[in-house]
Amino acid sequence: MPDFAPLPALPYFAVIFTAQRAEGDHGYTAMADRMSDMALSSPGCLGMESTRHAGGFGITVSYWRDEASILAWKADAQHLVAQQLGQDRWYTHYNLRVALVERHYSGPEGRAPVRD
Repeated sequence: MPDFAPLPALPYFAVIFTAQRAEGDHGYTAMADRMSDMALSSPGCLGMESTRHAGGFGITVSYWRDEASILAWKADAQHLVAQQLGQDRWYTHYNLRVALVERHYSGPEGRAPVRD
């Protein structure tokens, strides 16, 4: 399943970013692609899943080994630029949530919880 991030060893963190895009691209696609590549190559990033509705609503979930890795990514200079552009140009609204994942499941085959 190439669109699914691998299930890493428990526990791990999930950063859940939901956003409503503004009209027009304004450089968004190129920056989003660059940020995804950078995040995935950042120390502590375990994987990412993302989807966007045709109306502009999107969800990206990135998975991280620990909070220090999340904070380092948040403070990355190029990511800070993208965050500011998101606020100024690309999003009409967004929510960001950070969660500790203590249990995960996969299915429909083998629906038993995966415990590491």
